[in-house]
Amino acid sequence: MSEEENIAVVVLAAGGSTRLGRPKQLVEFKGKTLLDHTLDNVDLLGFQTKILVLGAKREEIMDKIDANSFKVVINTQWEQGMASSIKVGLEAAMAEEEGLDHVLFLVSDQPFLERANLIKLVHTQLTQHPNATYSQYGENVGVPAIFGKEAFPLLLQLEADEGAKKLTRLEDFKYCTETFKKGGFDVDTEEDVQQLKQMEK
Repeated sequence: MSEEENIAVVVLAAGGSTRLGRPKQLVEFKGKTLLDHTLDNVDLLGFQTKILVLGAKREEIMDKIDANSFKVVINTQWEQGMASSIKVGLEAAMAEEEGLDHVLFLVSDQPFLERANLIKLVHTQLTQHPNATYSQYGENVGVPAIFGKEAFPLLLQLEADEGAKKLTRLEDFKYCTETFKKGGFDVDTEEDVQQLKQMEK
């Protein structure tokens, strides 16, 4: 993506999918698991440092995905919520890549993610120089999102189920957004899975 900037990618896929009752990372859409769909989109962009954070049902998930180009790290505290996975992923990325400038975070259950979404986020981050650039869907902002190194300490301070969206409420935190029209559709329940099946046609 960029010769000058060190960008790492962290895919957060450690959650327990409690509402669905089975790993949503392995739900299939158009012949591919949702997690593989995310990993493939990242692979297309040629990032050097790629981290996959797993936790719940990790053995079952590893058996069914192709994570060869990713460094897999395990969040043993996944039940504590999203913040623990953000920390594990960020710390792994910082250890892997010296002088890291940015980290791009993704999740594993956005079936309509496209490479273009990631390219726009990175471009805005590198040209506008905010603390972070989030995806925007409707009234919400969220992942995928990319953070500059000045935001790393703030990410490491998140707790429990706090996601990185919390940082947008900080007074001095400058952020940009890029539209991701279908980013608000994720897979949390069996109804979501059935709706997704209808969208395959």
